[in-house]
Amino acid sequence: MGILLVAAMLGLQPMAERVGAFATANLERKLPIYCVETDEPKVAVSFDAAWGADDTDELLRILKENNVKATFFLCGYWVEKYAEEVKKIAEAGHDLGNHSATHPHMSQLTAEQITEELQKCHQNVKELTGIEMDLFRPPFGEYDNEVIETATENGYYTIQWDIDSLDWKEQGAQAEINQVLNHKHLGNGSIILFHNDAKYTPQVLDTILKGLKGKGYEIVPLSQLIHRGGFELDHEGRQIPK
Repeated sequence: MGILLVAAMLGLQPMAERVGAFATANLERKLPIYCVETDEPKVAVSFDAAWGADDTDELLRILKENNVKATFFLCGYWVEKYAEEVKKIAEAGHDLGNHSATHPHMSQLTAEQITEELQKCHQNVKELTGIEMDLFRPPFGEYDNEVIETATENGYYTIQWDIDSLDWKEQGAQAEINQVLNHKHLGNGSIILFHNDAKYTPQVLDTILKGLKGKGYEIVPLSQLIHRGGFELDHEGRQIPK
């Protein structure tokens, strides 16, 4: 009598299937950093820069007036098109992060293609500013294990967010303010997502920054919020130091 038939009669999975199921169940799902475990009331404000640049000066002015350093995730083609804006951001002391070269769906790429996306943007920024970036945000917020592993191999911390301003939905100024300041996840170590070319963000940024400070939060760049060296991530992507 065949092994598969015996197994079926006994209600057992064949060994190969059981091993496969065990391996799948124990496959580690890798996560980016969504937020940071800290006892200090600190949050980070970040901007993804992939499209226009008309609001750059206004955003930088508001950040400066509020004595806030933010983190700007830059696409490679944006860096090439808006070199002067990149220099202004860097000279103002804000973090520069990698947002890929061409804004692709990176989970659809090979490891070699992911590396190419990272390195092309990295070199563009380095040649322009001298800065060696080590913060990466995947376009569209899309990732898989290979994206995170390849980014790590290229010297990058992969960064997501736990507070989305939803500025890209253009739901109105008050809606954006409420979305950030009254978000259920807002807390120590939160990472807040904006876009550099969203319709209402220049109008509401000052109010949001003052509102965060009014709640007792210090706003720091991601380079000062994340833990470097030994850390682990919980199931929500919260970075916890070891």
